[in-house]
Amino acid sequence: MHNTTRHRSSAFGRLCLGVLTALLATGGVWAADVQAATATRFQVVKADKDHIDLLRRGGLVVYMRHGATDAHFPDQIPVRLDHCASQRPLTDAGRAQLDQIGRFVRSVRVPYTTVISSPFCRAQESAERVFGKPIEVDPMLRYTATMPTSEKKPAIARTKHWLSEKVPQAGTNRVVVAHGPNIAELMDYLPPEAALIIFRPLGSAAQPSFEYLASIEPQHWPALLTQLGAP
Repeated sequence: MHNTTRHRSSAFGRLCLGVLTALLATGGVWAADVQAATATRFQVVKADKDHIDLLRRGGLVVYMRHGATDAHFPDQIPVRLDHCASQRPLTDAGRAQLDQIGRFVRSVRVPYTTVISSPFCRAQESAERVFGKPIEVDPMLRYTATMPTSEKKPAIARTKHWLSEKVPQAGTNRVVVAHGPNIAELMDYLPPEAALIIFRPLGSAAQPSFEYLASIEPQHWPALLTQLGAP
């Protein structure tokens, strides 16, 4: 019995040693895979003067995530779109930041006519504070993060539609104000609250397609305004 136990222990030891050796031998490959995955993560492009010049020519889409919200008051499930008290609200600091971004947007003189908003109150209020009235509410442009898959697909498709469809009026841009998770469903990027993202629409209703150009996250505004010489 003693010899049998020793034999099993020895075999187990050789097995462990083999597994460890294999892990060490493939460690370089695993590390390389991790580095490759890290290298391909989404890189935010900070909007600069050239991007603003493109916007001034028109034909692009500006997608804005609503302003800063109070996570202590989450959306009720099911949420009532006609009752703002059932939805996660903007904070007072978020409202002040949106008002400031509105002044920044006006100072860079970007032309837009259509402002499309999610039906959620935080998105509509954000749209009005930054871009003014009127706004066009799209009931299908809903917050995707808490939706079941069956309801999420139409909301994702609607988001992609507004990013992809060509802007019909020359010399102007389309503005869409909605939610971060909607963008994260389409690309490896969850923009911070109050970020503006610039897209070039490349498709149509039949073949939606778009190109990401740049972002203006809230902390990027001072450097951008300095480049533009804006007050």
